[in-house]
Amino acid sequence: MKTLGVLIADVHEYNPFCKWACENGAKTFTENGMQMLEMEFCGNRLVAMMVGIGKVNAAIAATDLILRYGVEEIYNIGFSGAVRGVRRGDLVAGTSCTECDFDLTPLGYELGVKPDQKYVYETDPELIEACKSIGLYTGALGTGDMFLTSNEKKADFYKRFGICAFDMESGAIAGTCYRYGVKSLSIRKISDDSEDTACEDYREMNKSEEMGLTDTLVALLKVRFNG
Repeated sequence: MKTLGVLIADVHEYNPFCKWACENGAKTFTENGMQMLEMEFCGNRLVAMMVGIGKVNAAIAATDLILRYGVEEIYNIGFSGAVRGVRRGDLVAGTSCTECDFDLTPLGYELGVKPDQKYVYETDPELIEACKSIGLYTGALGTGDMFLTSNEKKADFYKRFGICAFDMESGAIAGTCYRYGVKSLSIRKISDDSEDTACEDYREMNKSEEMGLTDTLVALLKVRFNG
């Protein structure tokens, strides 16, 4: 039996997963102000947490799951803005994650570069193959503590990092998991096209609390663990 972690940023993303989990025997609780749940699924222990929006919240939560609960794999689901090659409603599994807003350019480094350490975090090929087996599109993800609406910045991030979508958590989770030697995967649903209507489009999809991300993660875990 493995211990698996699930990290979800906000309440509207978390509620559909919590609903599914409670219908399948999960126990809900609150710890350190975080809504959490625990259950057995596909022969594994599964611990999920609603972590809050942004990189700091995501990194803290990933560290907590690793050190406190001993998770061996972490799955992140949530919404992302489109950058290139994806449209609103698409589901994307991240082949890699990069913190696009890490900026030491005044010191002569390229945007995103972390001196003397890894800064592009690749997803384990075994996880990517499982994603492909259920028909998920795969591509590089970018992360930053901002809501991306600038076409100019979107074009720059694509040119520099080759990302297809942008969010506020996946890079921080991937970086934390890399540091601790834990596998991680982010699955993102495209909520908006990162343009003038991005905020409205995101709010509309976020508040709908639809089950697509939850259904996708459940299907992936069943394939991965023969559920």
